[in-house]
Amino acid sequence: MPFATRAGQSQPLGATVNPSGVNFSLFSQNATQVDLLLFASPLDPAPSQVITIQQPTMFYWHVQVDGLQANTAYAFRVHGPSSPADLTNFGHRFNPNKVLIDPYSRGNIDTLWVAAPSKDNSDNVAQSMRSMVIDDSGYDWEGDTPPNTPLESTVVYELHVRGFTESPSSNVANPGTFSGLIEKLPYIKSLGVTAIELMPVFDFDSKTPKRINPTTGQGLNNYWGYDPICFFAPHAEYCVSPMTSSHVNEFRDLVKAAHKAGLEVILDVVFNHTGEDDQNGPVISFKGIDNSVFYFLQQLDHTYYRGDLTGCPNAVRCNHPAMTKMLTESLSYWVTDMHVDGFRFDLGAVLTLGEDARELEYPPIVWAINLDERFANIKVIVEPFGGDQGDVLGKFPDIRSATWNFQFKNVIRRFVRGDAGLISQVASRLCGSSDIFQQSGYGPHNGISYLACHDGFTLNDVVSYNTKHNEANFEDSGDADNISNNYGVEGPTADPAINSIRERQIRNFLALLFLSQGVPMLLGGDECRRTQQGNNNPYIQDNPISWFDWTLPVMEKDLVAFTAGMIDFRKRHPALSRQTFFTGQVITDGLQDISFHGCNLYQPGFNDPNSRVLAITIADPAGVEHIHAIFNMEFTALPFQLPQLQGRQWFRFADTVLPAPNTIAAPGTEVAITTPSYFASSRSVVILVSKRNP
Repeated sequence: MPFATRAGQSQPLGATVNPSGVNFSLFSQNATQVDLLLFASPLDPAPSQVITIQQPTMFYWHVQVDGLQANTAYAFRVHGPSSPADLTNFGHRFNPNKVLIDPYSRGNIDTLWVAAPSKDNSDNVAQSMRSMVIDDSGYDWEGDTPPNTPLESTVVYELHVRGFTESPSSNVANPGTFSGLIEKLPYIKSLGVTAIELMPVFDFDSKTPKRINPTTGQGLNNYWGYDPICFFAPHAEYCVSPMTSSHVNEFRDLVKAAHKAGLEVILDVVFNHTGEDDQNGPVISFKGIDNSVFYFLQQLDHTYYRGDLTGCPNAVRCNHPAMTKMLTESLSYWVTDMHVDGFRFDLGAVLTLGEDARELEYPPIVWAINLDERFANIKVIVEPFGGDQGDVLGKFPDIRSATWNFQFKNVIRRFVRGDAGLISQVASRLCGSSDIFQQSGYGPHNGISYLACHDGFTLNDVVSYNTKHNEANFEDSGDADNISNNYGVEGPTADPAINSIRERQIRNFLALLFLSQGVPMLLGGDECRRTQQGNNNPYIQDNPISWFDWTLPVMEKDLVAFTAGMIDFRKRHPALSRQTFFTGQVITDGLQDISFHGCNLYQPGFNDPNSRVLAITIADPAGVEHIHAIFNMEFTALPFQLPQLQGRQWFRFADTVLPAPNTIAAPGTEVAITTPSYFASSRSVVILVSKRNP
């Protein structure tokens, strides 16, 4: 028997369970009719009931379905202007033959999904995605409280939910899922990081091939997830039981477990483009609901999309009032209902664009994040790029935000590789890049210091390959300038000398990262030499190229220990995570807050085009342990003078050239230095601490 219906409410949008049934509301400014499709089963080829909504309130198409239960599958058909002139002049793509998921759904099912019928004029109901009515009330958070780690004390660990446990070597009960990741939280916690940054978990189309292997005919599907189709729904593939509408609670289980371990959860969100692609792409949701509202379109012919704004096939009109509402409510949902601790905004420059695709002085979505009390304690991380818009490094209009400092990555990679004449730039990057951030009123913690991320080589591949090897992608993609060095052999080698220098260079990178001001970010697996076999753009590689190999933490246990030791060292020395930039003032024991040296004290080679060395002394404001670090990237060993401090002695905490277990010392076991200079080996980092004489 059909369910009884009545007008219902225009707000909130989406499917809302109430005591009488379920209220549905959908925004479409230009639609003329909306049909709600209810399915007895998510896998039924046709709906069991179709409810026509003919009269909206404003632009909200709503209906109350009495007696309807949670876990019901549903979708929409949207009618509206559809002539060729409507498309060319206004960008309308209304087609009631296309079955559309709800932009506000909390979970979707794609078991029947085939993309091809969504691109033609046929009725694709039998091969469509479906949204699920999810009752997200009643979850037991068990008193969950966020860690609220201060930004300056944060250490970020970037990972891919599926790739982290999909390998059989993970030995988890449910590989590739939120549940599988929960099993690996103790390992992540043991490193000392404070936050996990999850590559996109919003629902995306992981079934449709992006490219085809011309040899095997096998499809290469979207693995990374940077093509969202819904901003509220956890990706179904990351759930153990999505057919029972478990999406929300399985993700909540992960957040709750992370918080119990003292780890924050930061989501990598993509608000700049969607998985519906350009005019040739599938019609999944936004295109069919109100294309001209949701996307930037070409001015002369609205058939086409503004891909230039993102470098992707389309661009979302982030600051259109309807989109501002949706994106703000999405963020609020993930913070309030899902307890996440922050967001990393992909291609963040696009968030600042207005209706004319030009930068706004007060972009609404950015100011909503700034001013809304719901976001008062979250972390805001920004990727500074955005298509042809240039970058917003040091200029993103949110004083709390921390921006991915790609200048740090580029300069430190060149320095460790052995490029000369970079000393002043290296000093600036180590000190938090005041040349980038200070003039806008930001501090060191407004920069994310990183050496590798999902885009590009892993840290192992930075020291193993001279060029990218993306042949498995069957396309010429990925950055050509990886700022890398293979040290004599391209890729894996049995040569012990080459392997030795590669391992040392990785330790050098990690030492520089965790000695630097700013918020450090570690790419998951860099602590154990995870490789992508030279692929610097494995966005379609859902296979061992991308998966975390869990034999590596055992094989590379010394590097894992070195990484954890460096993170612990950083935590024990607050002078490495300042909220303000160094000023050069003397603070204790006659030391400036920071001073720079070359091989000779106070003689850094800032203007020496041939120099590859730098040493720094960082004073401990509390006077407990001062730090002296030596960075010798020359190809020969060199003596470095040490500051002589009355009543104190220098002790060696780390020397990256020494074999384990002497590479790094546990607190209290540092080795005393009795000479006025330290002989630093070529391509090495040495870290000393001063202790008061007994």
